[in-house]
Amino acid sequence: MTPSQEVDTPTSPAIDVEGYDDQAIDPLDELPGEVEMSLFDHLEELRQRIFYALIAVAVSVIGCFIIVKPIVQLLEIPAQGIKFLQLAPGEYFFVSLKVAGYSGLVLASPFVLYQIIQFVLPGLTRRERRLLAPVVLGSSILFLVGLVFAYLLLIPAALRFFISYGADVVEQLWSIEKYFEFVLVLLFSTGLAFQIPIIQLLLGALGIVSSEKMLSGWRYVIVGAVVLGAIITPSTDPLTQSLLAGAIMGLYLSGIGLVKLVGK
Repeated sequence: MTPSQEVDTPTSPAIDVEGYDDQAIDPLDELPGEVEMSLFDHLEELRQRIFYALIAVAVSVIGCFIIVKPIVQLLEIPAQGIKFLQLAPGEYFFVSLKVAGYSGLVLASPFVLYQIIQFVLPGLTRRERRLLAPVVLGSSILFLVGLVFAYLLLIPAALRFFISYGADVVEQLWSIEKYFEFVLVLLFSTGLAFQIPIIQLLLGALGIVSSEKMLSGWRYVIVGAVVLGAIITPSTDPLTQSLLAGAIMGLYLSGIGLVKLVGK
């Protein structure tokens, strides 16, 4: 081999570094502090969380039953001028149990929600955890706002309608059990209906539905709000249904604004 001869050596192909960068995992989609758990460990943790939640609900219900009379008197305020009758032995006692049960569930709901969050938290990415605080806080506030809205507006409007409708025909003597069934159902169904913006925010943040898509279906939402108002309200008066349907529409439009605010 002469010095003038050159030996061709194979060159290694260039590595596309940018290709690897494109495939890099977004840090927000990672699971921080991921810990491997067996199915048995998951079931055991779920059992403990449920047990703690039930204990909190039981303690809250018992506490509310001890002070149930002031709660009952508070819920009777919208029915001013109405006399309540106990039509069967123990009727007021069972009403007290219902009122204490609903009140205790509301009182214990923050602790129950905490147990749920602690159970699902290890399986959430950083992106999903960023939504956790605003969703929990917003859901709690909206539920309380729904209760206040029903107590101050829906219940008095419905009662005024019923009282004025039969004022010249029947004397207003109401069963205490039927009254509290009406009040409790309306309170809690309204509180649940006020969760609509939170559901919209979750759907938008997860990329399931965009704000434009939500806005394009406003005609169907109007029909759905009227139907939902008729289903949720235990009364059949148009005023209560219209108030609730209007509130649902307002909540839906507010939810669209929230989704657009987060850029979805």
